Amino acid sequence: MDQFRSLFDKLDQDKDGFISVEELHNEMKKIGVQSVNKAEAIVGNYDRNDDGRLDYEEFLSYLVDREKKWKIDFHVLDKNKCGSIDQEDIINVFKELGVVITRHNAKRIIQMMDKDSSMTVDWGEFLQHIILNPVENIGELVSSWKHSLVFDVGESRSMPIQLGQDETDVSVWGNFILAAGLADAVSRTVTAPIDRLKTQLQVYGSKAFSLGFKELKSGGFRSMWQGNAVNVLKGTPQSTLQCFIYTQMRLHTLGQQDSLSVLQRFGLGCISGAVAHAVFYPLEVLKVRLNLQQAGARSGVLLCARSIYQNESVSAFYRGFKPSILCMIPYAGVECAVHQSIMNWAKRDPANHSESKLFFFSFVAFASGQMTSYPLAIIRTQQQAQAFSSASKQTTGVHQGFIRIFEKQGLRGFYNGMGTSFLRAVPCALLNYLLTSKLEQILSEPA
Repeated sequence: MDQFRSLFDKLDQDKDGFISVEELHNEMKKIGVQSVNKAEAIVGNYDRNDDGRLDYEEFLSYLVDREKKWKIDFHVLDKNKCGSIDQEDIINVFKELGVVITRHNAKRIIQMMDKDSSMTVDWGEFLQHIILNPVENIGELVSSWKHSLVFDVGESRSMPIQLGQDETDVSVWGNFILAAGLADAVSRTVTAPIDRLKTQLQVYGSKAFSLGFKELKSGGFRSMWQGNAVNVLKGTPQSTLQCFIYTQMRLHTLGQQDSLSVLQRFGLGCISGAVAHAVFYPLEVLKVRLNLQQAGARSGVLLCARSIYQNESVSAFYRGFKPSILCMIPYAGVECAVHQSIMNWAKRDPANHSESKLFFFSFVAFASGQMTSYPLAIIRTQQQAQAFSSASKQTTGVHQGFIRIFEKQGLRGFYNGMGTSFLRAVPCALLNYLLTSKLEQILSEPA
């Protein structure tokens, strides 16, 4: 009972003999529980006199209920029945739920609950953690650990994930790939009109707006989603391949190191991004062609591919590849390096673990990659669009492309459509982050 009294005194920050919602939430945030609704629910359920706070007796009632609920589950987690939870137990419970984690991450979870620095968690330490982390079952507990430690499981679709020692085990990837695929398809579909406008701005400049209004009149609302099918078809497989290549190279490079240097992250991001981009590049060409096609034209993915093959050549599927690969190298490299560096910094302070901050960090990484590579993206898109723009036909190489854009539009021409790219990135990244986390949690729950 003494430990319960000391916990009550710790939570009672203003020493008035009561725990308010704000005081409870402040302590919960330190272990990554960001939602104030959970603190409100605890106070609401155990506040017998409806004064909006908990006295010691009311708080003790909550503790007793948590003790009854989690006593059996603690013994389930304690696999070797030694009376405490260690790193092996943490690794095993994650593995049972289809997630492989490193010993380093298992150690961090133990340290989050370990009060006496023994590197094991006894029942008293576990109970204190579970009091402030009001989850209902082991599946929810594991999900909360993943979130609170900022496990990199796809907050940004272009960001390689880090799973652990056994990334070659296909079963480990199953839930993530399915969740990421569904989230990616939804986010791309919702933001498809903005993406199409960006492509038109890159090729036609300011004329894209007047062309867009004409197409909307002739082709209707549906024309705004032209080319979305191939965009969805391309997106998730490319991101998944990039993730797989990155994690395999990361394991090989990491060795006995605790983490990669910024230069190493940049290099691995460049290589994984370039290889994945090269494999799926023909679909990128098809997407651009369909985005620029006149509204209402009866030409799906297969018809468009056949037209390019018959009227141009096989090499047309890789038109613009040189500036594209030069664009992907700084984009993937800078984004990976910035994202991983920011996340490593964020892990040090629980205050940085809120969803809004994690989203902001991912957006900063995306913006960094975009700004360093966007001029090459303009040249790439213009070369891909040769069948639709007479101006792009004269852009035969990267050097010539730079000169022509500068002569016609000045420095501004190198960033046509970047505003729409950022505009699309906000809802796209937000949908990806929220949907992937939620879907992965649902898929990871035991049947």
